[in-house]
Amino acid sequence: MAKKTVNPFVVSGKIAPEYFCDRVKESEQLIASIDNGRNLVLISPRRMGKTGLVYHCYDDDRMKDYYTFFIDILHTTSLQEFTYLLGRKIFDTTASTSRKLLRRFVKTLSSISGQFGYDPVSNTPTFSLSLGSIPQPEVTLEEIFQYLDSLDKPCVLTIDEFQQISRYQEKNIEALLRTYVQHSSNCVFVFAGSEYHIMQEMFLSASRPFYNSTDIMELRAIDIDTYISFVTSWMNKGGRNISADIITKVYRLFRGNTYGLQRTFNQIYSMTASGNVVGEDTVVKAIDDVIDGKVPLFSEQLSQIPDKQKRLLYAIACEGEVSGITSQAFIARHQLASASANQYAARQLIASGILTKLNGNFSVSEQFFDLWINRLYGEKPLKQVFNGS
Repeated sequence: MAKKTVNPFVVSGKIAPEYFCDRVKESEQLIASIDNGRNLVLISPRRMGKTGLVYHCYDDDRMKDYYTFFIDILHTTSLQEFTYLLGRKIFDTTASTSRKLLRRFVKTLSSISGQFGYDPVSNTPTFSLSLGSIPQPEVTLEEIFQYLDSLDKPCVLTIDEFQQISRYQEKNIEALLRTYVQHSSNCVFVFAGSEYHIMQEMFLSASRPFYNSTDIMELRAIDIDTYISFVTSWMNKGGRNISADIITKVYRLFRGNTYGLQRTFNQIYSMTASGNVVGEDTVVKAIDDVIDGKVPLFSEQLSQIPDKQKRLLYAIACEGEVSGITSQAFIARHQLASASANQYAARQLIASGILTKLNGNFSVSEQFFDLWINRLYGEKPLKQVFNGS
């Protein structure tokens, strides 16, 4: 049987080391923080590769002596949901694979110990709890941290979109979690987030519980020359040819966003036969094809956005990046309501993940969404946008 050709531009799941682009310094910094028992804050825009970086480090040989956990809390709204996700992840990683750890897990989590199930077919324990099975999340969370401290190997827990806890319906969640983190003797924590202003406020403000308690790393776009070499190399290995100029234009179109770049080159690779040259028409068609596949999702997303927020979104998408959303020139140019209305709309769009604010500049978080909006309402066709004209 012929060996299946692997698309080297991976966009989902675990990324094999050979398909992982750069992040050498970032990987070393993250692993060094863990090895030396220092908690770390990892900040970057969405889809810049935080998750991929963490899993890449988790797969490093130096991490084989750790239990590693990763939870994404973006869609949680309460401590109960947080506790459920964390408990399930820790159960699946440890207790479901060892009878000894299962007994310890059930014994330590006495507040919910009567809620676990057992699958007679696979002969394995199951985490059969519902949210309602955690009536006292503070008590259960304390027990979870006690369990982590009792394990036979040190632990690493990454909490993605950590800024979400600031929106929980309960009060003082930051202080509660800071207490558990501070007293944990067997776990290093990575707090990852995509909302710069909230993450910086949480960890750099002297009035907040997590102030000055971690290392801080900002994940920026991969260096353009490094990415050009990465794309060129894998295209050539697959018998495809592409110019540095084409790669540069794609990089600039997506402002170095890892997901946008990888998804585009994944599409280009799949639609270009070995022996062929990748031209501008191929790139434009590839991007259009990706957008076409996302239209139902984008349409639904757009339908949920209130009118005033939508008008600001269109204006920012039209300009790409905007610093002065309250300036009279910007308001007049796009016939918007007022500076205060723009400020409120921007806060709501950032909170919902639709906009990103970085170094004072606002942009649409999902570049394919940005390009789709411009396809609907913009003045320039994609090919013209791609060429920067």
